[in-house]
Amino acid sequence: MPKPIGIFDSGVGGTSIWKEVAKMLPYENTIYLADSANAPYGEKSKEEILRLSIKNTEYLLKEDCKIIVVACNTATTNAIDHLRLNFDVPFIGIEPAIKPAALQTKTKKVGVLATKGTLSSSLFHNTSKLFAEGITVLEQEGKGLVELIEAGEIDSQEMRSLLATFLNPMLKENIDCLVLGCTHYPYLIPVLKEILPSNVNIIDSGEAVARQTKTVLERNNLLTKVNHSPEHLFYTNADVKVLKDLVNDPTAQISSMDF
Repeated sequence: MPKPIGIFDSGVGGTSIWKEVAKMLPYENTIYLADSANAPYGEKSKEEILRLSIKNTEYLLKEDCKIIVVACNTATTNAIDHLRLNFDVPFIGIEPAIKPAALQTKTKKVGVLATKGTLSSSLFHNTSKLFAEGITVLEQEGKGLVELIEAGEIDSQEMRSLLATFLNPMLKENIDCLVLGCTHYPYLIPVLKEILPSNVNIIDSGEAVARQTKTVLERNNLLTKVNHSPEHLFYTNADVKVLKDLVNDPTAQISSMDF
């Protein structure tokens, strides 16, 4: 049995990354940890984010994962350097897609919707400085969005009101790109498309992360080349309903457990 790809997030949002990984790497087994009991990470201290990231990594290594995708912007920006130094597997991180937004924008104004933990991180600021020279980056903390997604309230009136509050100031500043800086947020794209004018491009990192995962597996000679039906295991430390609804894959084995 080929060793699995391990993926963890502060909850169900990283399943948006899992879908891209499973699509690009159809023969790979995967194990996904949804740490929903501790969501959102974006409101926690750097020390707590690091502790939770280590806990998730140790669990996935116990399950013999050959590579770990940190499918959480906040955990990437606050913990991935430590994980890479202290664990002997490749790690794939996620950060807001500032670079493609900076290349695409015509108004030279880009909005970033992300958690507090991502926006306040040095990695985010370094990325912005590196790729967004001459571009105005309008940052907005998406406070409350992760909690609503975790509760299955994606299409609710409360969600729409919250998004309108966050987006209207950016639209007044004439943004033409909106970067989704949290892996939960791609699930909001249908609602965002209703709220945003058609000239605003919505940019997320999912496909780029899957591509990088494939590249690193190939470089380390870890890619599964055997044509077989993969096993996809999902574990959550909260109710399984929202996870099942978002994964929406009959081959996935989803269960609730403490980890």
